[in-house]
Amino acid sequence: MTGYQRMLFAIIATAWLFDSIDLGIMTFMLGTIKAEFGLTAAQTGMLASSSFLGMFLGAAVAGMLADKFGRRPVFQVSMIFWGVGSLMCGYAANVDELMGWRVLLGFGMGMEFPIGLAMVSEIVPADKRGRYVAILEGFWPLGFIVAGVIAYLSLGHIGWRGIFIALAVPAVFVLVVRRLVPESARWLEDAGRHADAERVMSHMETKVMQSAGLRSLPAPRRAVAVSQYQTRGSLVGELFKGIYAKRTIMLWSLWFLALLGYYGLTSWLGALLQQAGYEVTKSVLYTVYISLAGIPGFICAAWLVERWGRKSTCMLMLLGSAAAAYFYGQSAATQAPVSQLIGAGLCMQFFMFGMWSVLYAYTPELYPTRSRATGAGFASSIGRIGSLIGPYVVGLVLPVAGQVGVFSLGAACFVAAALVVLLLGVETKGRSLEEVSH
Repeated sequence: MTGYQRMLFAIIATAWLFDSIDLGIMTFMLGTIKAEFGLTAAQTGMLASSSFLGMFLGAAVAGMLADKFGRRPVFQVSMIFWGVGSLMCGYAANVDELMGWRVLLGFGMGMEFPIGLAMVSEIVPADKRGRYVAILEGFWPLGFIVAGVIAYLSLGHIGWRGIFIALAVPAVFVLVVRRLVPESARWLEDAGRHADAERVMSHMETKVMQSAGLRSLPAPRRAVAVSQYQTRGSLVGELFKGIYAKRTIMLWSLWFLALLGYYGLTSWLGALLQQAGYEVTKSVLYTVYISLAGIPGFICAAWLVERWGRKSTCMLMLLGSAAAAYFYGQSAATQAPVSQLIGAGLCMQFFMFGMWSVLYAYTPELYPTRSRATGAGFASSIGRIGSLIGPYVVGLVLPVAGQVGVFSLGAACFVAAALVVLLLGVETKGRSLEEVSH
């Protein structure tokens, strides 16, 4: 692992950060938009869910496209989609138009996630892979925090429309990706483009030698023998063949339940605080405060996945999220002292963002190169069904069961996800991609 791989990682992570800001900003502006358009709780939930419909479609399509046409071109196209979507959100004349453009924005984000995971997994050495993919996911809470800061500083000056327009500007970062990020050599080799794969690897080896101050590199380790499962066929069909069937069932269940709980809660976080009696500026500020715990959360997860393993760390973060979400709901519903509310929120975000880090580190490791993006894409896509349903369900549950019922529902989702991992999960710590997937 040298400066060259870290540079590639930083480019992908920066794009990830921009995505997180665009998606997370709705948490801080939902209450304001709800008031401006005079939306009901159910309509507000539908607006919060709209971007996740796009993410569901984008993740499913992008994974297959990336496995068929390559990682880099699809990654670039994804950035254009979310840039245009964010820009047009600022010009939406009514809530229906806003929902439509949020779907387009979400489509671009959904495309980017599985491809970014596959790219990082395929350029980082096996003994660092889990840590770096977990760190990549750490840019998600950073983006969420930046979104909160932007909303806090700008919402009163340029409004939610101006913020959406400003957030479209980072889409020009696609030019950096196009110039500096190479196609995956693993994908090129698997696609039979051996000369292109050799060219990419020679370039990478030259950069690595320059970065590490070496004149030559050690001989490569012998590849793992190909097993009976390495037969080319339908990319989607392969997800349910042999050793991959159990993994697919586990991942789809995990992603659905985890995202149902997570987005059902966080999409409404600011609006729920406002409903509990906190003014707009304070609700935004408190949400930013508790999001800060996401930073040590993903750092802790990045360390644990290599020391303790993916499976155990995933279960820990899910169960911690469940307990913290329940206690946060109790604090918010009773208008507990601010210190108690923020304390419970800090614990909740620590475990939730740690959960995200493990989820993204774990998923792409369970499939072979030829279907890695497809597998990660469909898992993410199934998760987006959960994230699509979650905010809408909260809008229905809130008038009936109150905030305690909403956060108890989220906690139950996390517990069920932990049980799925316990029963069906496999450990991948320290194993090469070829060893895990074959």
